[in-house]
Amino acid sequence: MTVNRDSILDALRVLKLPDGEDVVAKDMIRALAVDNGTVRFVIEAAPEVAKHLEPLRAAAQQIVERMDGVQGASVLLTAHSDKKPPSLKVGKHPEPQAGPTKPKGVARILAIASGKGGVGKSTLSSNLAVALAKQGRKVGLLDADIYGPSQPRMMGVSKRPASPDGKTIIPLKAHGVTMMSIGLMMDPDKAIVWRGPMLMGALQQMLGQVEWGELDVLIVDLPPGTGDVQLTLCTKSELTGAIVVSTPQDVALLDAKKAIDMFNTLKTPVLGLVENMSMYICPTCGTEAHIFGHGGVRAEAEKMGLPFLGEIPLDIDVRLSGDSGTPIAAGDGPVAQAYAKLAEGLVKGGMA
Repeated sequence: MTVNRDSILDALRVLKLPDGEDVVAKDMIRALAVDNGTVRFVIEAAPEVAKHLEPLRAAAQQIVERMDGVQGASVLLTAHSDKKPPSLKVGKHPEPQAGPTKPKGVARILAIASGKGGVGKSTLSSNLAVALAKQGRKVGLLDADIYGPSQPRMMGVSKRPASPDGKTIIPLKAHGVTMMSIGLMMDPDKAIVWRGPMLMGALQQMLGQVEWGELDVLIVDLPPGTGDVQLTLCTKSELTGAIVVSTPQDVALLDAKKAIDMFNTLKTPVLGLVENMSMYICPTCGTEAHIFGHGGVRAEAEKMGLPFLGEIPLDIDVRLSGDSGTPIAAGDGPVAQAYAKLAEGLVKGGMA
């Protein structure tokens, strides 16, 4: 049995508080992560309540440890303060800078682009970050898809990052990856209705005001298209290069080629292409099916004289893992191995 976020939360609903509500309904379970059978999470409560909850914490740990598929559990108890942190405005207009910069302590910045939506660019970004972390690299993940941030859900984080002084932002960590997303700073149910300058300012803030620490590589999940965010990243930061992801069919490759042309125009190196949803293996009969075609990205890479970095298969567990907040690269299996191979190639090539 595969343990996941939903099954753990369901099991914890038996833990009731004096008012009759359970800890899940009270939104007290935070930073829940599942990594190769090891479960970690925090029970967060108000200070006056938390000091009485050690028996509940111990009970929560016992419940999870007894679940099928769990090899170990770590449950912490923490108290939050009602004191509001300093105000941090996100989405202000960009500030002038002398030239391209790079966050302090970050060795490389890799942009993950597609030219269009729906080809699995964000899924590839999160899984590549986790795969690199599993290989011992210090990895950051920046969700730069301002209008449609999906990394908080895919990485299983929801807590708002702290800002101790109203200027710096303390990023969150999940699955060995340091991450930041505009989705963590905004109401998840509200649309972000910003013009270009506010988009550019938000990206500048997430690059320059976040305390990224020492990183071997910072992966930037770009939005679809060739707009303001791409232009800002390429001209205002010291990009190591871009990786372009596409599905094999011609209609996706048309937009991927536009993304490559954009990077060439902005003098940003294209490090290679990845073919996502390359094949589907039937879990029942083992038949290999090419739902979106096969080999189109490799052929296009050869035609353009660019490295072909690898193929990622189409698998329902990719979707299930992303929805549950534990990227499939955190586990084992054919898809995880495909991401591990991709990560290994980037490390050997000096790109990560």
